[in-house]
Amino acid sequence: MERLIELAIPFFGPILMGYLAGRLIPKPADGLAWLNFFTIYIALPPVFYQLISKTPIEQLLNPAFVFGSLYSSFTAFALACAAAFFILKGRIRDAVVAGGIGGYGNVGYMGPGLALAVLGPMAAPPMALIFTFDCILFFAIIPLLLAIHEGQTNLKSTLVTIFKRIFYNPFIIATILGVLAASFQFKVPGAVDRTLSFLMGAAAPSALFALGVTVAMRPVGRLPAEITVALAIKLLLHPIIVYVMLSILGNFDRVWVYTAILMAALPPALSVFVMATQYQTYVERASTAVLFGTVFSVPTLLTWLYLLEHDIIPIDLFP
Repeated sequence: MERLIELAIPFFGPILMGYLAGRLIPKPADGLAWLNFFTIYIALPPVFYQLISKTPIEQLLNPAFVFGSLYSSFTAFALACAAAFFILKGRIRDAVVAGGIGGYGNVGYMGPGLALAVLGPMAAPPMALIFTFDCILFFAIIPLLLAIHEGQTNLKSTLVTIFKRIFYNPFIIATILGVLAASFQFKVPGAVDRTLSFLMGAAAPSALFALGVTVAMRPVGRLPAEITVALAIKLLLHPIIVYVMLSILGNFDRVWVYTAILMAALPPALSVFVMATQYQTYVERASTAVLFGTVFSVPTLLTWLYLLEHDIIPIDLFP
């Protein structure tokens, strides 16, 4: 238990500090924009680049793992979307966003620091693969489904927008550059390497604090039934789905399996709220889902951490 507390406090502590600061201290929201810019464009990309560029390229070529984790995320999305569609009596736009709540976890802000702290540097390759392909899936499927439902005929424009959101994402750019560096065994100069490593140290605390402040400044309503179901899928069922899928595909390293479970157990990503805001649908409820999902993830994540830390979960369900 002491070990779990040591792991939990550094990650949930900054979120709580940010949330309390956002609630109690009257500061304009303009300053948060610069903190988010620093986090997204300056601090977090070096995490992905540094860890991936120093990973042997053969470890990054794992299509079976990509399929297993991606299929699991899509399954969680589809289940949450279907449940919301039923509960909301056919409100497709709202159901699509609720699906994102059930399938897309906070793999950008919370994922890297937590996975590396729990499982070590060997968690970098599976973490990067999960992040990259989850981003591609959800940055494509949610806008595409919303565009189709709105009856937009300009499919080319929609696809161009999706392409830009995916491949202009600084985390994905850093991941691609890291893969290229690993492929050609490129090493950055020593001073640049130290600068990137220095920025890596600021990534997790600034990201988590910014997450807490952002959630605190968003509108929060009651917890509707479809969000309750979506959060149950995200925090409880999604990790089980990916564990079963990887067991079916078989023969993955312990760190890869545990990284996939841990990434699947993360609360909903703030990006779901951003997409809801952009398409002006389900905005308040998406904000509510991010807040309650982050709060509810404290006991669920601690449970998963305990199971993983003590190797209680077998690496393969079907040895």
